[in-house]
Amino acid sequence: MASMFRSEEMCLAQLFLQVEAAYCCVAELGELGLVQFRDLNVNVNSFQRKFVNEVRRCESLERILRFLENEMGSDIVIFKPEKYPESPLPREMIDLETVLEKLEDELREANQNQQTLKQNFLELTELKHLLKKTQDFFETETNLSDDFFSEDTSGLLELRSTSAGAAAKLGFIAGVIKRERMVTFDRLLWRACRGNIYLRYTEMDASLEDPITKEQMKKNVFIIFYQGEQLKQKIKKICDGFRATVYTCPESAAERREMAEGVNARIEDLNMVITQTESHRQRLLRKAAANLWTWGIKVKKIKAIYHILNCCNIDVTQQCIIAEIWFPVADTNRINRALHQGMERSGSAISPILTVIQSKMAPPTFNRTNKFTAGFQNIVDAYGVGSYREMNPAPYTIITFPFLFAVMFGDCGHGAVMLAFALWMVTNEKTLLAQKSTNEIWNTFFGGRYLILLMGIFSIYTGFIYNDCFSKSFNIFGSSWHTRPMFRNGTWNLHVLEENNVLQLDPAVPGVYSGNPYPFGIDPIWNIAANKLTFLNSYKMKMSVILGITQMVFGVILSLFNHIYFKKTINIILQFIPEMIFILCLFGYLVVMIIFKWCQYDVQRSQQAPSILIHFISMFLFSYNDPTNRPLYAHQEEIQSFLVIFALIAVPWMLLFKPFILRANHQKAQRMLQSLAISEDPAGDTEVGIIESNHTKKAGQEDHSGSHGGHDDHDEESSGETKKNGGLRK
Repeated sequence: MASMFRSEEMCLAQLFLQVEAAYCCVAELGELGLVQFRDLNVNVNSFQRKFVNEVRRCESLERILRFLENEMGSDIVIFKPEKYPESPLPREMIDLETVLEKLEDELREANQNQQTLKQNFLELTELKHLLKKTQDFFETETNLSDDFFSEDTSGLLELRSTSAGAAAKLGFIAGVIKRERMVTFDRLLWRACRGNIYLRYTEMDASLEDPITKEQMKKNVFIIFYQGEQLKQKIKKICDGFRATVYTCPESAAERREMAEGVNARIEDLNMVITQTESHRQRLLRKAAANLWTWGIKVKKIKAIYHILNCCNIDVTQQCIIAEIWFPVADTNRINRALHQGMERSGSAISPILTVIQSKMAPPTFNRTNKFTAGFQNIVDAYGVGSYREMNPAPYTIITFPFLFAVMFGDCGHGAVMLAFALWMVTNEKTLLAQKSTNEIWNTFFGGRYLILLMGIFSIYTGFIYNDCFSKSFNIFGSSWHTRPMFRNGTWNLHVLEENNVLQLDPAVPGVYSGNPYPFGIDPIWNIAANKLTFLNSYKMKMSVILGITQMVFGVILSLFNHIYFKKTINIILQFIPEMIFILCLFGYLVVMIIFKWCQYDVQRSQQAPSILIHFISMFLFSYNDPTNRPLYAHQEEIQSFLVIFALIAVPWMLLFKPFILRANHQKAQRMLQSLAISEDPAGDTEVGIIESNHTKKAGQEDHSGSHGGHDDHDEESSGETKKNGGLRK
């Protein structure tokens, strides 16, 4: 029970493991999640450690798993079992490598075959459209030579005077090009060939899919007429530059029809083969999806185990692995049982040896949590992890955080919606946990389901206090304010109602206010009052001041328990006492004035009530000559002056004395260490004495930092927080 209010007591132990049993023992400790390993090879390069090859093999397996997951995309659902798989044995890693590598090779081969088939299908589809468009072109251009020579070109017009045999030597090139390149392609052909070509093009009706990028492409079919071998070579180079695909197109219509029939038959065959290839690929992916999540967890666990083993030392005989671990003292038996289970699982006959060692290093902070307290502990840790064995504020946050949220929220309608959402998550938490969602926003809400539950409950409570439900009030007990007495005594009449848009109820008139407050919360009449915001803002501001100062005082009091536990008398005298004097003399006095004013001034004296804000400002200025602001009580000037002076005295008391005392203690410790180093070296070797002195200084600094167990002075090896379900930590 004590560990709930203070971080767990930790101890440092040296662990001796047989090489054959080390893997299984570390795996069992990782499943337990209560151990933090120290890195004993800080000065060793990561690529020079013992198990670096195994880590690389795990990274290779992770690459294959990422490849499989990317291939599945969103089309195939990955099966996720309810329970996490156990850490696999080292020999299972070989089987896992064989299965994944075989699956990767098969899938890559299927992808390559599918890509090749789709590329062939794309080319045949382009050829099919090209034959159709060229056939249409030749059928519409029955008088090609007349149309051809009617073009306004400077080069080809001279062919009118040539013989029919020379004109018959015209050749043509047909192909396909992307539609966005057509305009530039046409312009360059015209300029490069100086107008000695005839270009016709048309758009393809259907969009084509790129077999590599899977993007839809729009293309044009073109046909270019030319004369001469030089123009032919120049046109081909331009086509290559624009990545236009050139196809062989027969000159006769019969050959084109025959070729088109062959292309259609090949397209049908390719469609059948592509369908079968895709079916085979889908079977491979579905087979992998059944175990992909389990494989991923296993690979991560194997990699984590070998990372931990890389942090350990191996003795000169290569038969024993030495590790240093931090673990909670209360879980010593569980650690020993886990080590024994690891030994039995590995088949080793030598039991692991766990030896507690003394150290001056600051232990890591471990706060034990469960599914209810985990959300509140995460909020506290987000602001900063406490020092070792400090008071844990999370148990108090369970109440204070949702209540202070409700003070701001204060709407029972919206609080009921929040409560219903939290209850749904709590009642269905097993089903929702089994889904293992990767959505970060959802996981944040689900992890704080109990926090949201309490915020909803407190919001409903404060909503009734504020009498606010979706900006509407409840009139359950009946208002304590009445309007009839204002008419009875003649204050209100028909003329007053006609002349004034806003009327004010006077509580001094008998019967207007019954004298009995509304039984629970704010009187509903304030919901229709013109000064509703003024009244509620003043009320909420004063209540927030009281709650905020109370919480600050409570936090300072908690620090007293830390000072007592760590036996830091200097912190009690020079830190806690002046802090309490300062906060109570100023802000505590403000709370007293608020409550005193509420109790002292009733309806009859409300018009004479002074302003607390003006009094608080005048308190710092030592100004008490304002006739418009009456004092709250007798001898107020003397008491307030005493409190301000006492608070000002607490400032140097809190800030000046402690640094000088700590500096004096530090210098005294340094002189003692230097004298000790000189006494240990009577020969007077200056160089050795300096080295030993420096080494002793470092040891003394570690002793000083470890004596109070502070988290701020953790070294790199022992920093961080050991989480219950965090697995292995480095």
